[in-house]
Amino acid sequence: MAQNYYQKEIETMPAEEMKKLQSEKLVKQVKHVYENVEYYRNLMDEKGVKPEDITGIEDLHKLPFLSKADLRDAYPYGLLAKPLSECVRIHSTSGTTGRRVVAFYTQHDVDLWEDCCARAIVAAGCDNEDVCQVAYGYGLFTGGAGLHGGSHKVGSLTLPMSSGNTERQIQFMMDLKATLLCCTPSYAAYIGESLKEQGYKPEDIPLKAGIFGAEPWTDEMRHNIEETLGIKAYDIYGLTETSGPGVAFECCEQTGMHINEDHFYAEIIDPETGEVLPEGSKGELVFTALDKEAFPLLRYRTRDICVLSREKCSCGRTLVKMAKPMGRTDDMLIIRGVNVFPSQIEAVLLKEGYEPNYQIVVDRVSNNDTFEVNVEMTPEKFTDKVSDILAMEKSLANAMKIMLGINPSVHLVAPKSIARSEGKAVRVVDKRKLI
Repeated sequence: MAQNYYQKEIETMPAEEMKKLQSEKLVKQVKHVYENVEYYRNLMDEKGVKPEDITGIEDLHKLPFLSKADLRDAYPYGLLAKPLSECVRIHSTSGTTGRRVVAFYTQHDVDLWEDCCARAIVAAGCDNEDVCQVAYGYGLFTGGAGLHGGSHKVGSLTLPMSSGNTERQIQFMMDLKATLLCCTPSYAAYIGESLKEQGYKPEDIPLKAGIFGAEPWTDEMRHNIEETLGIKAYDIYGLTETSGPGVAFECCEQTGMHINEDHFYAEIIDPETGEVLPEGSKGELVFTALDKEAFPLLRYRTRDICVLSREKCSCGRTLVKMAKPMGRTDDMLIIRGVNVFPSQIEAVLLKEGYEPNYQIVVDRVSNNDTFEVNVEMTPEKFTDKVSDILAMEKSLANAMKIMLGINPSVHLVAPKSIARSEGKAVRVVDKRKLI
């Protein structure tokens, strides 16, 4: 099967050539950061590291880490490496605590970021004949701008819909025959649900592919979206701190996301010790931006837990793959001493025939954790017979206990009674005072 690439020379570059390219970029980047970012220069000086100590990728481990706390402490300009006169844009995280993280971009940064997103679009089987509907949020959020720019680079007709106004989304999708949908997976599921309610079958929908990211989602949710919309659903990964979506993307093989490692070097570390782990190990993902000018983070701790792999890929790309994040070191819930990830709840619900419309509520009463999961009944499962509802709740609770090793209190609620989010879904409400 013939494969399409946006930048074939880079995407299929032999590993040794890639390492050489990465080393050349890293040496320049460390010098750039040391000379222009006082905050990071102080971190290097504290660790006794000078730019001349970094001669290639093999020396990367000598550099200090950066965390989101550092980004907040340095807000707004403390990590800026270029004069404001050379910056053309900012984006910001949607964080809910502390200071927001603000990332800066030169035109060069924007161009490279859009190239990364273009690679993702082409890997999803699209080109200049396609109609790309971007339903990620526009504005400070990176999703809309990233895929919008990537779509332009590919030459697709771009529908800059932003999120929300689902009726209009469906109208444009059907009238303009959109073939690629880019949005969060929870919103893709909501659009699919809305189309189904309006009587559309998968074969009626012009879409052929979707690129979904910005929040965790399981393979079960992927299959659900694919069946509802009649598409192939591709994952995409990114962080505002490192540019936005497009740091990594799925190809047709869908066995992990290829990291655009000519721009972003990935490490896996032990989250407790900071030690770099060998390939194939499960640990915390750390990124170094190799050629970002305005906001060039070195050894940024993402808090995402995953695994890297260099196994040969049938798509022909040689770029290292990252597994779908398996949770985070900072949003993992510890309930009654048990580690709980929201994705585990979602996996159980989809396996048991429910939609991924749920909310976890955790509280602490008399020094004991309470653990509730509110789940919407699907129209097919809806009943007002109390005995049936109690039986279904008990069955779900048992399934979750098997998965989690802890017994939740499950409450089934009416369809559409849990607030939908057309951006990122709020899956967890933790009422405990843990700090």
